[in-house]
Amino acid sequence: QVSLVVNVASECGFTDSHYKALQQLQKDLGPYHFNVLAFPCNQFGQQEPDSNKEIESFARKTYGATFPMFSKIAVSGAGAIPAFKYLIDSTGEEPTWNFWKYLVGPNGKVVKAWDSTVSVEEIRPYVTELVRKIILKKKDEL
Repeated sequence: QVSLVVNVASECGFTDSHYKALQQLQKDLGPYHFNVLAFPCNQFGQQEPDSNKEIESFARKTYGATFPMFSKIAVSGAGAIPAFKYLIDSTGEEPTWNFWKYLVGPNGKVVKAWDSTVSVEEIRPYVTELVRKIILKKKDEL
């Protein structure tokens, strides 16, 4: 499975455009071969102050988010969870703001990272190509 790992925040200037586009990507490509994996984070501008339950409720009600929402975490610095340490070590890119995106291939290897200013639409071709490869491989195995 292909994953797009994103550190999300409910009160960021990037929230509206990213949540809408992430949900569209999830709808178009998931859930069999692809998932957005959303990790709320309050490290940047204190823009994710609510509880895990409130954050998930906000994303589901406001944007119809169907992708997995994890508990609030730290994504950079000494307190970063191991998953984000792996993403950072693999790409050399550490989140400096909300909505950093890491594309992880089906083999668990990190393919690429993008910062907050890169739209989901700009990275869609990378995601689609990886999903296409999985589908073609499965087809060949039939």
